[in-house]
Amino acid sequence: MLGLRIKELRLSHSLNQVELAQRLSVTKQTISNWENNNIQPSVDMLVKIADCFSVTTDYLLDRENKISINVDGLSTTEIAHIEQIIRDLKKH
Repeated sequence: MLGLRIKELRLSHSLNQVELAQRLSVTKQTISNWENNNIQPSVDMLVKIADCFSVTTDYLLDRENKISINVDGLSTTEIAHIEQIIRDLKKH
């Protein structure tokens, strides 16, 4: 499941394997191996991947299905707007 999560997150952020590899300071082949479940990232790299996509390691490991959004630095009004957008999207 970890490989699938990494791939889904990469694609949802419109990144190709080379771009993600650059962000994580690894090779494209490493990304490919993770996504195909040929190898697993180290614990340190798992944390780096989670930070890169603003998700928890539990999400990456399929221990939870929630994705959180970092709203640090936003005003309460801006946060309220984001919450409204989320409510509107859930209606569809």
